[in-house]
Amino acid sequence: MALRLVQVNFKARDDSALGQFWAEALGWGVSIEEPGVTNVEPVGFTWPDPAAVCIDVVTVPDPETVKYGVHLDLATTSAAHQAELVAHLKKLGATPADVGQGDVPWTVLADPEGNVFCVLEPREIYRDTGPIAAVVVDCADPRAMARFWDGAMDWTLHEVTDDHAVLRSAKGVGPYLEFLRTSGVKTVWNRVHLDLKPYPDDDQAAEVARLEALGATSIDVGQGDVSWRCLADPEGNEFCVLSPG
Repeated sequence: MALRLVQVNFKARDDSALGQFWAEALGWGVSIEEPGVTNVEPVGFTWPDPAAVCIDVVTVPDPETVKYGVHLDLATTSAAHQAELVAHLKKLGATPADVGQGDVPWTVLADPEGNVFCVLEPREIYRDTGPIAAVVVDCADPRAMARFWDGAMDWTLHEVTDDHAVLRSAKGVGPYLEFLRTSGVKTVWNRVHLDLKPYPDDDQAAEVARLEALGATSIDVGQGDVSWRCLADPEGNEFCVLSPG
């Protein structure tokens, strides 16, 4: 049994507008899954595929009550590309953001709904990830997060230290999943969370039980009667286990 990271889920006031921003930011396309839900994925993409971690934008009543504990890092290929991408993103509605980063080579921005993300300077490690270099999760203990998420998914653990942990699809494609040590205790829901999907022949309930044995807990975020299961990892970061497929 195993799980795949297939998408990141953004809570939004306006799924259509935010979805369009991210589609234009990444050079991807949009599709409407249902009223209030916008999917953003590469044009011609057959989901799911480890070559890309897609974006699912969902309208919720009050997205501002939650925390920015997960963000995207965008890849660039040169200093000129980084400058051009930052300028393009600002034209789309992104604004500069100060999260205490100081003098760093990357640029921190916020999307039109305030979700913080980074446009990285060129880095060799991200040369083949596609537009999203990494999905980054704040945490208190990267080593503990590495143990849980390495067991939860069929991704490969590339590096783990006291300050960060790095995983990527075992097929060596798509973005990285990174856990970075940060200060502060999580007390509210994350505005962005991960969605995992079992393989077609696996059993969702069995996967949930396996995750709970690893340290996850089932949670109620008001989801009601839905086809997915909502859980939290050992540090309280919410994620969903979708139906197999």
